[in-house]
Amino acid sequence: MRIDPSLAETLRLVAEEGTLEAAARRQHMTPSAVSQRLKLLEQQLGQRLLVRAKPVRLTAPGEVVVRFARGQALLEQEASAALGLEAQGEHPRIGIAVNSDSLATWFVPALAEFAREHDAQLELQREDQDETARLLTTGSALAAVTSSPQAPPGYRSLRLGSIVYVAVASPAWKERWAGPTGQVDQDVLSRAPRIDYDASDDLQATWLRRAGVDPALAPRHLVPSTHELADAVVAGLGWGMVLTMQAEPLLASGELVDLGGEPVTSALYWQVAKAPSALLEGLTEAVLATARRELEQA
Repeated sequence: MRIDPSLAETLRLVAEEGTLEAAARRQHMTPSAVSQRLKLLEQQLGQRLLVRAKPVRLTAPGEVVVRFARGQALLEQEASAALGLEAQGEHPRIGIAVNSDSLATWFVPALAEFAREHDAQLELQREDQDETARLLTTGSALAAVTSSPQAPPGYRSLRLGSIVYVAVASPAWKERWAGPTGQVDQDVLSRAPRIDYDASDDLQATWLRRAGVDPALAPRHLVPSTHELADAVVAGLGWGMVLTMQAEPLLASGELVDLGGEPVTSALYWQVAKAPSALLEGLTEAVLATARRELEQA
């Protein structure tokens, strides 16, 4: 059975908007007409495609259809642009999921490199690992920077390199907690506050375990922003794992001191839809080129 592209497009809009009413406004039709189109698509495919809640939830077959629709929409927009018909439709839109640390450091230059050669609307979504997988699965994002090497069906995974974190603190923090000896030992690390990105951040805990300290003993602050976390470390709120590309100038200026221990590395992967899209290929080339320059390559 062939998937009707126009009906699949309706499902895509419903998934993006979250309600039939909002999708109806985008398609310039009534909510009843949208509902009828969805029922027709479900009848044609013999599958339940979404749960009619607020917001709506896609079923597994619905996620497959939405991925198809997103790929079709991108290819149609590219073809229109190549034919000089941009004014008759939307500019190509590419949703990208990216983790906070990449977005705050190396990833935006990759997008700028892509934008110099291509005309597309880029919609960045800063998300954690679990949410990134959902965005790819539902088709809300066509590409992602993620720490997972396993790509969902319909996507390919390419290794980008690794980001490296070092344990650092402000001189004032070290003076307060390490005292005259300046020795940041297990006793100090079990008493002194650290800074985590959020409740699920395991970077600092990983470093503590390697240092022989139970992470549960140490108090922690939560600062959910890459830039602000580094600022909080500089201000002396606590020690933290900071990206080397952020830490190096601050170490050189004396605003931070290195606490030693082994750096913590995290491998990154680029997951991108397999659609035969020149825009996605151009985006992938720009991301890979920037990653080769900015990330640690094994």
